[in-house]
Amino acid sequence: MVHIGGFLFDAFGVDRLQTSTLLDGLLSLGAGWENVGGRALDARGLSDGLRVFGVGPSKMRFGRQVLQGYSRAAVQSYWLIPELKLGFELGASPWSFMGNRTWLVTHGHLDHLAALPVFVARRRMMKMEPPVIYLPAEIVDDAWRVLKAWQRLDRGRMNCELIGVKPGELIALSREHRVAVFPTKHTVPSCGYIVYDVRKKLKPEYQGLRGDEIRDLRQQGLEVAAETLTPLVCFTGDTNPAGLDAHPDVYESKVLITEMTFFRPEHRREKIHKFGHMHLDDLLERADRFRNELIILAHLSTRTHVSEARRRIAQRAPADRARLT
Repeated sequence: MVHIGGFLFDAFGVDRLQTSTLLDGLLSLGAGWENVGGRALDARGLSDGLRVFGVGPSKMRFGRQVLQGYSRAAVQSYWLIPELKLGFELGASPWSFMGNRTWLVTHGHLDHLAALPVFVARRRMMKMEPPVIYLPAEIVDDAWRVLKAWQRLDRGRMNCELIGVKPGELIALSREHRVAVFPTKHTVPSCGYIVYDVRKKLKPEYQGLRGDEIRDLRQQGLEVAAETLTPLVCFTGDTNPAGLDAHPDVYESKVLITEMTFFRPEHRREKIHKFGHMHLDDLLERADRFRNELIILAHLSTRTHVSEARRRIAQRAPADRARLT
C-alpha cells in the first residue's frame, strides 16, 4: 500500500493529495483496490488506513492555532502546532512536519518515539539545523544508543540535541513561551508538558501612571512589570488518571490533548490504570474540573473504532460535545 501510494504521489508530481484524488488513483489501478478487507474502499476507509503509515495527519483550527496530528495506541502518535513552532511525540515523521525543529516527547515507547532516527536523518539530508528534542531524562542515554546504532547503519551523522527533563522543571522556549514539565504515570519513565504564553503586565501599584512616570521609574532601576503565564496547551501523553491530577494547569490550559485509550463498559479500569492508561469514566468523574476550551481525546485502542468512541462520548457527555473531539 505504501509503495503504490508513493507511485501515485510521484505520478502527480506533488507531496500531498486530497484523499478523494488518491482514492480515484488507486481505483484506477484495479488489482483488487475496489474491495479491501471484504469492504468497498471509500475515502474515509482510505484515510484511516493511510494514517497507520503516517500519511495524512488530521488538522483542526482553534482560534489562531492549527493543530495537526494523529494518535492511535500501539501505532503512532505525533502532533504539531505550527504557530508555536512546537511538536509533540515522534511516533511518525510526516513530510509536512520536517520543518519544525523543536519537539517534546513524553516517553520512549515505539508509537511515540520510533521516528526519531528518521526525523534526525532527514533534516541532515535536507541541510536543516539539527533538531532539539526534549524527553524524560531517564531515557536520554538509550535514545543516543539508538541514534548511534542507526549512524553506523546509515553511514551518516545523527546530529541533534537531546535534552533530558524532569518534572518540576521549566523550559524557556522563547521570550513568548515556556514549558512546564509535570509527572505522569505510565509503565516506563514519562512526563507531560504545559505550554505557557508569557506576557509582561504592569504591576498593580503602577497602574494608572502616565507613560513618562513609568519611564522615570524604569530609569531608576525599578521593575514596574511582572510576568504573567497563561497556560495555552497541555499534552499529557500516555498516563493513568494520576497524570491529569498532577498539575492544576492541566485543567486550565486552553487546549488539552490527553489520552482515552479505552471507553467500553467492559474495559476494567483497575487493569487499564495498572498499564498507565485511562478510561472515559476517568474523564467523566473529573468533568467539573475541566476549564479547557478544547479537549482532544487521543490514543484510542486499535481494538475499537473512532466512530464507536464518538457515539459513546455523545451518549455519556452530551453537554460537552462542542469541546470534545
